[in-house]
Amino acid sequence: MIQIANWNKILIAVICALGLLYAIPNFFDEELFADVPEWLPGKQINLGLDLQGGSHLLLEVDVATAVTERLEAIADTTRRSLRTAKVRYQGLSVVENSVVFRLRDASQVETIKTEIEANHQTSGFTQIGTPLQEVAVTVDDNNAFSLALTKEAIDDIARRAVEQSIEIIRRRVDETGTREPTIQQQGRARILVQLPGVKDPERIKKMLGQTAKLTFHLVDQSNSLSQALQGKVPPGSMLLPSDEIGTDGRPLQLLVRKRVRVSGDHLVDAQPSFQDNRPVVSFRFDTLGGRRFGDTTRDNVGRLLAIVLDKKVISAPRIQSPILGGSGIITGNFSVQESNDLSLLLRAGALPAPLVILEERTVGPGLGRDSIEAGKIASIIGMILVLVFMVVSYGLFGFMANIALFFNIALIMALLSALQATLTLPGIAGIVLTIGMAVDANVLIFERIREEVRNGRTPISAVDSGYRRALTTIVDANVTTLIAAVLLYAFGTGPIKGFAVTLTVGLVTSMFTAIMVTRLFVVLWLRRARPQALPI
Repeated sequence: MIQIANWNKILIAVICALGLLYAIPNFFDEELFADVPEWLPGKQINLGLDLQGGSHLLLEVDVATAVTERLEAIADTTRRSLRTAKVRYQGLSVVENSVVFRLRDASQVETIKTEIEANHQTSGFTQIGTPLQEVAVTVDDNNAFSLALTKEAIDDIARRAVEQSIEIIRRRVDETGTREPTIQQQGRARILVQLPGVKDPERIKKMLGQTAKLTFHLVDQSNSLSQALQGKVPPGSMLLPSDEIGTDGRPLQLLVRKRVRVSGDHLVDAQPSFQDNRPVVSFRFDTLGGRRFGDTTRDNVGRLLAIVLDKKVISAPRIQSPILGGSGIITGNFSVQESNDLSLLLRAGALPAPLVILEERTVGPGLGRDSIEAGKIASIIGMILVLVFMVVSYGLFGFMANIALFFNIALIMALLSALQATLTLPGIAGIVLTIGMAVDANVLIFERIREEVRNGRTPISAVDSGYRRALTTIVDANVTTLIAAVLLYAFGTGPIKGFAVTLTVGLVTSMFTAIMVTRLFVVLWLRRARPQALPI
C-alpha cells in the first residue's frame, strides 16, 4: 500500500488541481464568468428555493374542464356525422356529463347507436391489449340518446391533461430563464412548481395560470349584436368579451361564430415585434395551419376575423386581402412586456385545461441569506472542531488528514458545480455531515497503524499493514452509507434528494482523499524523513 506509481501520483495531483479550479468560481461574482466557455471552469453551484428565495406553487389541473371539452368535441363530431348521414335529430347538446339528443325516426336508432359505438372504440385506453369504449351509449323508449364517457376514458383524459400540463409548464418556465426549477406531479391532478430566484412571482403566476388557447373565428355580422346582448344568441354563435372598454367601463362584447377556423395548435413560432411603433406579436403557422388560414382569409375578404385568446377577443381586424404566407400579426392594446409574455405563451403551447392555484408561497432572499450564513457558521465550527481533534489525536498524521479534508471540500464544490446540482438547506446539512465522515476513514487507518506499532512493527511495515487492513472496513462502511443515500434519492422528494446528492458526492470524495490523497502525503513523508518511530 506504500508503493505508489508515478502515474498514480500525477493523477491524484491533476484531480486535486481540477477540484480547486472548478471550486474557485463559487467565491466570485457570477457575472465574472458569464463569457467563459462551457467546458472551462466557471459554473457555480445552483442554490435551491430555500437558499436564494423564489416562488413555491401547488397547482391543480381542472380535469372537469378537460372532460367537458372532450364532451363538446364528441357533440360536434356527432352533429357532423348525423348531418352527413342526413339523419333527423333534435336537442343535441351537452347536459351535465353526457351528450344528449333525440332521433325523430325510430327505425334508425340501432344503426346510429352501432355507428357511434364504432366511432368511439379506441385502443387509446388499453387493458391487456383490448380496445375499450370511450363512450357508453344508452337509448330510452323515446329514441333519446345519452353518450357518457366511460371511467377509463375519464381517467385517461385526466392523465394526459396532467402530463401535457407539466410539459407546457416546463416550456414556459424554461423560456423565462429560471435555473433549476422543480416541476413534478403530486397525486392524481396536482403539480408542484418551485422556481428559485424568481424576482417577479406575480408575473410567473399569471403566466402559468393562463391557458393560452388561441383560436381564430369569423365575427358574426349577419345577426344582431343588440339582440344577442339581450340573451337571444343565435345558434352557432357566441358572445365573447374583447380588450376594448365601453363607456360603461365594461369590456365590449362581440358576436363571433363558434366554428374554429384555425387553432393555435398549428402555430410553430411567435415573436414580439413592432408595427407603427406599437408592440405586436408576429406568428407563423405550420403547413396545414397556413393553408387553413389562407383559405379563410381568401374566402372572407372584407369580413372581421376575431383572434380569441382564452375566450377573450384580443383583436378583430378586417381581412383586407388574402394572407397566403402562413404568417400574420396580432395587434392589441399590448405593452412591451405583455407582447413578450404573449409570444412566450404561444410558443410554449396551450394548456389542455385551466390550472387552479391551491397553494402559493414566496420565499424572500433574506431568509435564504440567513440560511446560508447559518450553514456557513455550522460548517466552520464543525470543521474547526474536526481539525483540532485530528491534530491533537494524531499529530503530524492528523495535520496531513486536515490538508486532505480541504481538498475533499474543494472536490465536493467542484462536482456540485460541474453537475449543476441544486444546493438546498438539507444539502448543506449533508456537507456538514460529510466533513465529519471525511476523516472517519483516516481515523480507522491511523488507529490501525497505532495497533501495528504497538505490535512491534517498523514504521513502514506499520503504515503498509494499517492501510491494507483498514481498507475493507472503510469500503464496507462507505458502501452501506451509499446504499442509504441512493434509497433516499430514489424514494425521497426535493429536500431529501438534495441531502442524498451532497451525501453521495461527499462519500465519493472522502473515499478518494482518505485512501489516495492522505496516503500520498504519508508515503512522501516516510520516504523523505525515514523515521525510526511514527509520530502518531
